[in-house]
Amino acid sequence: NLQKYYDLVVATQDWHPQNHVSFASNHENKKPFDEITLNGMKQTLWPDHCVQGTRGAQLADSLDTKQIAAVFRKGMDPQTDSYSGFYDNGHIISTGLSVYLKDQGVSNVHYCGLAGDICVYFTLMDSIYEGFESTLIEAATKPLDENNYRSCKEELTNMGARIIC
Repeated sequence: NLQKYYDLVVATQDWHPQNHVSFASNHENKKPFDEITLNGMKQTLWPDHCVQGTRGAQLADSLDTKQIAAVFRKGMDPQTDSYSGFYDNGHIISTGLSVYLKDQGVSNVHYCGLAGDICVYFTLMDSIYEGFESTLIEAATKPLDENNYRSCKEELTNMGARIIC
């Protein structure tokens, strides 16, 4: 349990409405992992996941939630995807995570979770953008695509992130 090593623990949670634009099921003749252009941005279409109010959207049963001080939900706008724990993909809607961390006096943040090459990666990028010292805990992170994850880690390192086991 990594949580015992930290003074403050927060979580992010995908919380998508069933009609979310990122779900392939909401696009005729499309399948998961197809790509479309949405609002001028590349959008990967995903299998339905983390649908609001379903078991799939809950934090994992094995996760000890007693120390989690706050949960920041993302992906709630049906028309905009949100990989980062800080912002939607267009950087228009903030989750409030940055303000919360800064209000708590946090300057150094460690990240882990799913998926290392998507949500964790984009959260780390925004964390750096927001001015936090940012560290990836690799042993507690799992990517969707191992090859893409290697590239993501290299980019994060080049941006100033640390990677620890």
